[in-house]
Amino acid sequence: MDWIISLFTNNESVAHIVILYAIVISIGVLLGKVKIGGIALGVTFVLFAGIVAGHFGFTAPGNILDFLRDFGLILFVFCIGLQVGPGFFESFKKGGITLNLLATVLIFLNVAVMFACYYLFFDTTNHTNLPMMVGTLYGAVTNTPGLGAANEALSAVFPAGQVPQIANGYACAYPLGVLGIIGATIAIRFITKVNLPAEEAAMNNAEGEDPHATPTQVRIKIDNSYIEGRSLHDISSFLNREFVCTRIKQGDEITIPNGNTIVQKGDEMLIVCTSADEEVFKTFGKEVEMPWVEEDKKEYMVSKRLVITNPSMNGKQLGKMHFSSVYGVNITRITRQGIDLFAHRDLYLQVGDRIMVVGLQENVDRVTSLFGNSAKRLNTPNIATIFIGILVGILFGSIPIAIPGMPVPMKLGLAGGPLIIAILVGRYGYKLKLVTYTTTSANLMLREIGLVLFLASVGIKAGKGFFETIVQGDGLKYVYTGFLITVIPILIVGVIARLKYKVNYYTIMGMIAGTYTDPPALAYSNQVCSNEAASVGYSTVYPLSMFLRIFLAQTLILFFCA
Repeated sequence: MDWIISLFTNNESVAHIVILYAIVISIGVLLGKVKIGGIALGVTFVLFAGIVAGHFGFTAPGNILDFLRDFGLILFVFCIGLQVGPGFFESFKKGGITLNLLATVLIFLNVAVMFACYYLFFDTTNHTNLPMMVGTLYGAVTNTPGLGAANEALSAVFPAGQVPQIANGYACAYPLGVLGIIGATIAIRFITKVNLPAEEAAMNNAEGEDPHATPTQVRIKIDNSYIEGRSLHDISSFLNREFVCTRIKQGDEITIPNGNTIVQKGDEMLIVCTSADEEVFKTFGKEVEMPWVEEDKKEYMVSKRLVITNPSMNGKQLGKMHFSSVYGVNITRITRQGIDLFAHRDLYLQVGDRIMVVGLQENVDRVTSLFGNSAKRLNTPNIATIFIGILVGILFGSIPIAIPGMPVPMKLGLAGGPLIIAILVGRYGYKLKLVTYTTTSANLMLREIGLVLFLASVGIKAGKGFFETIVQGDGLKYVYTGFLITVIPILIVGVIARLKYKVNYYTIMGMIAGTYTDPPALAYSNQVCSNEAASVGYSTVYPLSMFLRIFLAQTLILFFCA
């Protein structure tokens, strides 16, 4: 029996450390699936399991805990960056500007309420209270990467062995943070007198009327003298609008045109364009029935959706591939991450894109081999890209940035550096011939492994003094101040978004969940709403919110706690 006792008591052995993490993570994950009032805390329960283990002396050497904590954090934030990177800059387009502006205001209000609580309820002469409030802030907004970034920044401010255990504040505020987000969201509904059925109907109508939702077809017989004699490329340049002419009938001949094809009166054209531009192309002539389209399609033409899996196609500009003239096919639309994109010339192809191709069977077959079209290849992980990105991210995060008034140079650190590099790699990696595509399941697996390693390490290390903090310290203060940090900004921004900017309530729900990077709140929103409005709101603000949360965590520590 001695060997069993040794496994659980010998903190230095590898077997003991592995058993410790296996027990903490498995118990935490299982408990996190338990729903209370329909709400589950998810993997964050790993933190609480780690705290209990640390409290009873079931721990590991400090250097091992620090390594696994930091490695888990790097893996977690890098995978988040890869996920949000492709849509990070696009999220600012169209209605995303308003939502991201509201999210930014919400984030800074969280910080403002934190400082108000700090000056109202805590002893400001105690130099550990403000860092503990930062931990409380990130528990209140349910943002774990921010906790990691703040933890790391503290090591540059406080001497070794004297770093405040801000995870205690995080753990105190987190449960009510999850409940507070959902509760405040519901409160907005009653404050602004939202009628849910009417709201959903309005959202569905708006989606149906969205002129940019999906590409559309226009069938035209040319009778416009201004168009006559011009090439398709000239017409596109003159109108300053993107379109694809998939087929043209000139006399009795049906062909797949290219940019140099000259249009004549009497030609029949099948045009694919955005719905917003439909009326423009109707000025080319009169709409006509095209029985030859269906007949031609059956006999000669095929439409096929292909998947780009050939790494050599990564980063190729659509307009420079000359698909119509060189390959004899037309690209009508591209689907990326579930979103239909119009196939304009300036679009860069990425591995994982799904391409709609129209053309003769033999030409489509030729393009199929060019694209790869191997779903099996997509499942192959691109490990090199991940670790090259992590390497560059750590180097970037280690660059000291001297700021006047700060006692120590600011660094983006192990959280901020990899996050920024991952966003850039996810968005522009193709320019460096890096294949950044990762299946959703692979990204989620790596992300979750990193997260549970981080949470377990933080919990085990913080467990020693946690219950003393609750019973004898300021634990209860962290609970109610965290609740205030959660709720007050949501009520302010939510009401403004609804009454001033007339944002749909379901979009507000998603925006709040995304700003707080809180999956349970998103899950609740999706239960209430049958359409994708909440998810769209969530994904629109999530990239910027995650970046700001992590960046502000380090800024608060280095500027105000040094």
